[in-house]
Amino acid sequence: MSVDAPLNPGSRSIAGREVGALAFGCWRLTDSDTGRCAELVETVVDLGMNLVDNADVYGLDWGGRGFGTCEETLGEVLRSRPGLRDRIVLATKGGIVPGVPYVSSRAYLIEACEASLRRLGVDVIDLYQIHRPDPFTHPAEVADALMSLITRGVVKAVGVSNHTVAQTRALQEHLPVRLATTQPELSVMTLDSLRDGTLDLCTETGVVPLAWSPLAGGRVATGDGVRPELINALDAIASAHGVSRAAVAVAFVLAHPSAPIAIVGSQNAQRLADLVAATSVKLTRAEVYRFIEASDGRPLP
Repeated sequence: MSVDAPLNPGSRSIAGREVGALAFGCWRLTDSDTGRCAELVETVVDLGMNLVDNADVYGLDWGGRGFGTCEETLGEVLRSRPGLRDRIVLATKGGIVPGVPYVSSRAYLIEACEASLRRLGVDVIDLYQIHRPDPFTHPAEVADALMSLITRGVVKAVGVSNHTVAQTRALQEHLPVRLATTQPELSVMTLDSLRDGTLDLCTETGVVPLAWSPLAGGRVATGDGVRPELINALDAIASAHGVSRAAVAVAFVLAHPSAPIAIVGSQNAQRLADLVAATSVKLTRAEVYRFIEASDGRPLP
C-alpha cells in the first residue's frame, strides 16, 4: 500500500447546493463599468466558481467608492444579466462598522443584512456571515439575529469569518441551526488555521472552510517577501504537475481533508482560468509537508 497516495478531499456543499473548489471574492470588484464587471462574473461562474463572496464593507479600498459599493456593483451585474443570480451561491458579510469597528447586536445585524439585500437587489442571500467577531455582544444575541433572518426567509445559511474556535463554538451553542461556514485566512504562507483548531473544527462538525487570501495577497505569485526555499519548493512541484506556482499554492489549500474552498479575487480572466488548474492537481503528503517546512523555515519534528 502506498504511504503517499494523492490527497483527495471530499465535495463541498453550502445552502443545499454543490459549490466549486474555488470561489470568486468581490473585494476588488470596484470597476465602475457594469458591462466589464458582468463579463468577469459570468466568466468566473463558467469556470466553476459558483460561490460569489461579498461584504458590505468592500469598496473602502481597491479603488472603491465607499462602504457598500462592491455589493452595489454586484447588484448591477445581476440586474444586467438575467439568469445569472440562479447560477450562483450568493454570499455576503456584515458586522464591520468603520470607526467602531465591530457591531454584532441584533438590531444592527438585521439592519445590515437588509441593507445588503437592497444593494444586491435580491430577495434572499444564500450565505450570510458575521465578518469579524464582536466580543461585546453576547453570542445568544447574535444567534437570535441570525435566526430572525433565516425565519423570515431572507437568508438561507449562516456562517462566521475570522472567528476563533472558541468564538465559533460559543455562537453555535446558542444557534439551533448548524453554522455552514467559517472563513479563515489560509495559504502556504499563513498556516495558523492548520494549527489553531479551525480546520479541525471543520472536520469535526462539517462546517465548510472558506479560505481567504490563498495566495497571501498575491505575494506567492510575485515572490515578494516569500522565503526563497518556499519559492523553490513551489516552483519545483508546480513544474512536476505542469501548472503555475500560483495554481500549486491554491492546490495546497484545497488538499486539506476539511475540503476548503479557496476564495480568489483577481480581476484578470486569464489569471482566474490559470488558477482553476489547481482543482486537477493532486498533491501528495510529501509535497504538502515540503511546503509547510519551507514556509516555517525549519523541519517538522
